[in-house]
Amino acid sequence: MPLIGVTNCRKLEDYRQSVLHVSGEVRVLDVSADVAAALDGLDGLVLTGGGDVAPSKYGELPHPTIEAAEPGRDDFELALVSLARKQRLPILAICRGAQVLNVAYGGTLVQDIPSQVPGALPHKLEVPPHQAFELAHEIWLDKDTLLSKLMRERLSDTDACEVNSRHHQAVRQVAPGLIVSATAPDA
Repeated sequence: MPLIGVTNCRKLEDYRQSVLHVSGEVRVLDVSADVAAALDGLDGLVLTGGGDVAPSKYGELPHPTIEAAEPGRDDFELALVSLARKQRLPILAICRGAQVLNVAYGGTLVQDIPSQVPGALPHKLEVPPHQAFELAHEIWLDKDTLLSKLMRERLSDTDACEVNSRHHQAVRQVAPGLIVSATAPDA
């Protein structure tokens, strides 16, 4: 059974159940842990959702809408990515995790989509997450990426699908070495 490290967050049980559902074992990675010890013996790393990455981590001043992450989380997760990269450990980055990954590799973020992206789609649903599953907008997959290959059976002859969305930030400058697998129409 693969051992997957999952960064601690408010919705930890959702991530934990997802790993267990595919026959993985879970190690919860808390910000108080030593980074090397946290990654020791892992077969993969999941960077979870949560608060915003501090703009100082990518050389910007904060926008008024910034929602700070838990204390120590930015430094811990950026260090996890750095060491995981050196160890060639697979990383699945979801929501905030994708933003952490981009920043760790040297990219930047749009701090507030509604005020900084002209003509932006609604990326933050008004329905509380526990009440209903809602689809917010379409995304377009790049046909030459691993994501597209993994989704091929579900997508049939199209390169688009609907996704839920509960964030106000996005990747601005893609970090060197990362590949964009999908974009929203307002990207």
